[in-house]
Amino acid sequence: MADYQTIQSTGIRTAEIDEGLRAHMNKVYGTMSIGMVITALAAWAINGLATTADPSAAAGMIREGQYLTDFGAALYTSPLRWVVMFLPLIMVFAFGAMVNRLSAAGAQTFFYAFAALMGLSISWIFVVFTSFSIVQVFLITAIAFAGLSLWGYTTKKDISGWGSFLIMGVIGLIVAMVVNIFLQSPAVMFAISILGVLIFAGLTAYDTQNIKNTYLAHAMHGDQEWLGKAAIMGALNLYLDFINMFMFLLQLFGQRE
Repeated sequence: MADYQTIQSTGIRTAEIDEGLRAHMNKVYGTMSIGMVITALAAWAINGLATTADPSAAAGMIREGQYLTDFGAALYTSPLRWVVMFLPLIMVFAFGAMVNRLSAAGAQTFFYAFAALMGLSISWIFVVFTSFSIVQVFLITAIAFAGLSLWGYTTKKDISGWGSFLIMGVIGLIVAMVVNIFLQSPAVMFAISILGVLIFAGLTAYDTQNIKNTYLAHAMHGDQEWLGKAAIMGALNLYLDFINMFMFLLQLFGQRE
């Protein structure tokens, strides 16, 4: 009788953990999706302020019928562009340092603010690439991301060992991209883009499995505040995987204006 009660109790507890894991992953994907919407709206709105069809209000021409406003010229052609480019990276490091001191609500607010800033940072894509190719590459990225994340969630293979190699790859990418700012080499940018797609594809699967394993390791403790912040951090990691994979694919396949 005692053994039956133990088995029954274990089964109930396992069911609770499984249900909690589903809710946790739904929160991760939901928070990430809201961040993506904020980024898209911010990028679209900033592009609307940065460009105009009125030549009398223009600070410079992009192409026939489209011009940069004074705001656009400052954002895309002045030294301010370097601040806009690197500020999201600084915010990621700041978030990692502050997350333990933030509440779950505070971490979520920080993430949404970061998503808006990322929209500002990548708004230049509407100036360089056609709207059709942006949408096309976004859909390709979404399909690839969904498949990779699903595999990372369901696979029985332990891919935790990928982490250190992938992070080293990200550091190498950042260094190479900074160097190529001065080299301006299309061949180097092409190589960076291919490696970037592969690295962030791997990180999508790795981060998904890590989010799942982190929840399972801490679910017994029932610390909802910590789990809430863990969901935000997981959403941030997957958001960055998606955005970076999208940007590298856009460099490879996007049709330029």
